[in-house]
Amino acid sequence: MHRRPCSSCPVRRDIAAKCARIAEKAVLVYAKEPQVDASDELLRRAGPSALLTLDGVMRGLNAAMATALGRPAEQCLGHDFCDLWPASRHLCADSLIHAAGTSTTAMRVLEFPGQGGVPVACLIEARQVKDSAGGEQLVWVHALDARNDLASLLIPFRLATEAADLGLWMYAPHRDQLEWLGGAPVVAALFPDSTAPLSRVISAVHPDDREAFRQLLRSAPIQQSSWMRLRYLTQHDGWHQLAAQTRRLQLGYGGPERIFGVVRDDTKQEKRKQKAQAALAAERQRAKDIADFSSALIIAASEQELQQVVLTRLAATFGASGALLALVDDSRLGCATDAGIAMREVQALHGLRLGHPSPLPEAIRTGRPQFIPDRKDHIRRWPHGPFPRLDRLGSDYAFSITPLSETGDQPLGAWVMTYHRGYQPSLDERTLMGTLADLAGQALRRIRLQQARVELATALQQTMLPTLPEHLPGLEVAARYRPSRDGLDIGGDWYDAFVMPDGAIALEIGDVQGHDVDAAAFMGQVRLSMRAIAAQEPDPGIVLTRTNELLTTMDTARFASCTMLCLESRDGQVTGTSAGHVPLLCAHRDGSHDVRELPGGPVLGVVPGIKYREEPFTLDEDSALVMVTDGVVEGPGLTLDAGLERAGTVAAQAVHDGLNAEETADRILDAAIAVDHLDDVALLVIRRT
Repeated sequence: MHRRPCSSCPVRRDIAAKCARIAEKAVLVYAKEPQVDASDELLRRAGPSALLTLDGVMRGLNAAMATALGRPAEQCLGHDFCDLWPASRHLCADSLIHAAGTSTTAMRVLEFPGQGGVPVACLIEARQVKDSAGGEQLVWVHALDARNDLASLLIPFRLATEAADLGLWMYAPHRDQLEWLGGAPVVAALFPDSTAPLSRVISAVHPDDREAFRQLLRSAPIQQSSWMRLRYLTQHDGWHQLAAQTRRLQLGYGGPERIFGVVRDDTKQEKRKQKAQAALAAERQRAKDIADFSSALIIAASEQELQQVVLTRLAATFGASGALLALVDDSRLGCATDAGIAMREVQALHGLRLGHPSPLPEAIRTGRPQFIPDRKDHIRRWPHGPFPRLDRLGSDYAFSITPLSETGDQPLGAWVMTYHRGYQPSLDERTLMGTLADLAGQALRRIRLQQARVELATALQQTMLPTLPEHLPGLEVAARYRPSRDGLDIGGDWYDAFVMPDGAIALEIGDVQGHDVDAAAFMGQVRLSMRAIAAQEPDPGIVLTRTNELLTTMDTARFASCTMLCLESRDGQVTGTSAGHVPLLCAHRDGSHDVRELPGGPVLGVVPGIKYREEPFTLDEDSALVMVTDGVVEGPGLTLDAGLERAGTVAAQAVHDGLNAEETADRILDAAIAVDHLDDVALLVIRRT
């Protein structure tokens, strides 16, 4: 009989030949009708043994095979051999029977359950034999005794791990020794010694991973463990990032128990992962930098703030070595640089005319970006333009110029970034540069427009603030005004002080609703109306009554609060009234203060027919009256009562310290600014000397 050994498992030929000779002499008998012939000899072996039909149906088996299959012998007879194995072993068992059915001999490694639950890996041979009774061809399946040739049992494991690009090792606990069995050449090359004491292997494991590796060996399961990552120091190329799995197996019936492990080298994969993570982190950081850059441009409130935003963020955002910002002022360039470029290095660009034949003015004039890779390209294109030497980059470098406005728009300026020689920004970078430069241009236009509006508002404000009377006998008068930080920076707060025809001093302070030009115009109407009425009717109550009548007939949506005092400088007699305004403060020389609520009525311009009442009182010598708007005494987290108490305390301390009206007004204003209120701030201090 011709015998063909298994091509995938080089088992010793003499064992296969011996099994074949036994099969040729055997005579089969059915398990239901035992006969004493050669078939009994085939099933009388110590290891698992069975007889099957050529299509794999069980005809007979011994007790060891029944134990291996985990069921009584009578439940195995008549069933397909492959169906008696766990699903995970069907394919291997089926290939074994199929190979034996088409040839004389086949071999596979199958795992049987062993004592204590540790699987037994056996080298199973399947070969054809003839039934001596009926002449039928059968397949004899039995476990070979591989105890004297464990290497043949391990060959399939080595082939499988090599195919999976893994390495294979075996650990003998009783000898405390690791044996490297090979596998993928790349992994096997990490372990040049085929056998090594465990202590030597552990010494190459990173100290932080050693205890976990020992635990992996001590508690190796019968099924595959989870992957454990460890760092391993090789002899030639340093640390490698490995991953290992273990399981426990018995090698053949009656054979030794060993712990097997597979190892995977993740070093390249880990480096790729780290590189990808670093790239992702860098991209996220850049996205955040760009978002912060854009946000900072949007909220920049002045050209100085805009310059600061650009010069602190631009180079870092695009990986440049330095940055320069050039803004157009009266057809000339005003330049500023960051820490990467010294101003002395580009001094020739500062004050350069917009019509100069060099790249920076040209980019600003035309609205077209310029990218210059080196000094040679610059000289070729702009032979008369300056090419400064930079400390960081020397006399040859690359730079990009991105204008802040497009072609056809009014030239605003441009920013410049420097790089090492030959650098060329990608298309995405150029697009992003252009987007941010356009945003900077929009911010600059907004800032300059706002500045023009502020200058207009400031001029309007200056024309509307009154001039206080000078050299009042026995009195000091000081006023302060601070516009709000919203809108046009001008609002409806006002103060006034003037001498009436009878020699008394009229003092006013008020607040018109709103913070815009209309509010300022309405404030002017109220103040001028009160002056005109006071020239005819000096009583404060009458002045407010008639002013209210005038405003209610104007059909305006605005209203105003106001306090008016009439002060006799000779004896300090005061007559006062209020139209829904903040109470009056009285500060005394002894450091005390009073909050005086004046009689009167509602705000001006809302309810017609109101008569405003007034009240007389006396201002003592070395005392001061403080008239304020709500911006002085209210703010975030500060109530009106608390604000009045705070301002009164500051004023009283100033009077107690002997400060004059101007110095007292400064102290109160400083305290009001600290409240951080967004409203207008106006105050009037009258001190009787």
